[in-house]
Amino acid sequence: MTHAPRIFDRIALLRHRSRARADDLFLQQLAVDEIKDRLSMVNRTFKSIAIVTGFPEIWQHDFPDAKLVSDSDTLELEVGQHDLVIHAMCLHWSNDPVGQIIQCRRALIPDGLFLGVLLGGRTLYELRAALTDAESRVSGGISPRVSPMAEIREVGALLQRAGLNLPVADGHASIAKYRDLAHLMLDLRDMGETNALASRLRRPTPRPVFEMAQTLYRENYATPDGYLSATFEMICLTGWSPDDSQPKPLRPGSAQARLADALMTRETKLPD
Repeated sequence: MTHAPRIFDRIALLRHRSRARADDLFLQQLAVDEIKDRLSMVNRTFKSIAIVTGFPEIWQHDFPDAKLVSDSDTLELEVGQHDLVIHAMCLHWSNDPVGQIIQCRRALIPDGLFLGVLLGGRTLYELRAALTDAESRVSGGISPRVSPMAEIREVGALLQRAGLNLPVADGHASIAKYRDLAHLMLDLRDMGETNALASRLRRPTPRPVFEMAQTLYRENYATPDGYLSATFEMICLTGWSPDDSQPKPLRPGSAQARLADALMTRETKLPD
């Protein structure tokens, strides 16, 4: 039996979450609003909802009847018991994202809906660039301090690997402004989103690295009004558990009309 590589330190992640401040969980609230908006466009009433989350108190407020499940490696979900499973803002902390989605798919009834929301690859690219450049200049090397985050195309492929039908992945970015680097990093701590890499340094980062990072950040990513710009990309995943009632692609060569006729244009042969 093979195991997914251990990228994140689960104990450190839980410790960081325990220190989070409820008033500062704006990313979680953005995710709640995103999910509610998506569900408003689905012509269906869901009666058995499960939510995988690291912050159950945030999600329980808007989904009071949902089963709330911790994002541990093995999800406490029963097979075939839910018509909607939401993986809420914790796939980017998973050592095995496709395994998490597979477990969610197994918990769905036929034609059940999976919704996932997570932070994407553009998240905090400004901070990552400033810290990497600063540490390289000051220390002559780079330490593991940035979580790997997937691009939309990559996480979209996970839906198909997990066996979900009609997969869709899309995303959008939100821009926050901070007065300085310390303010941004304090906010990340209060959101429970600080470094939990298993390979992270276990000693304090030298002050000159942060001073250089502050200078580089302001030089490259300051807003016209003097604040530091910080990007948070949110990716939303949608997929359905397989069912015979779902639309299926036509067999190649089975079309009953020519594309040129539908487009009202003249068909021409490609050169050899």
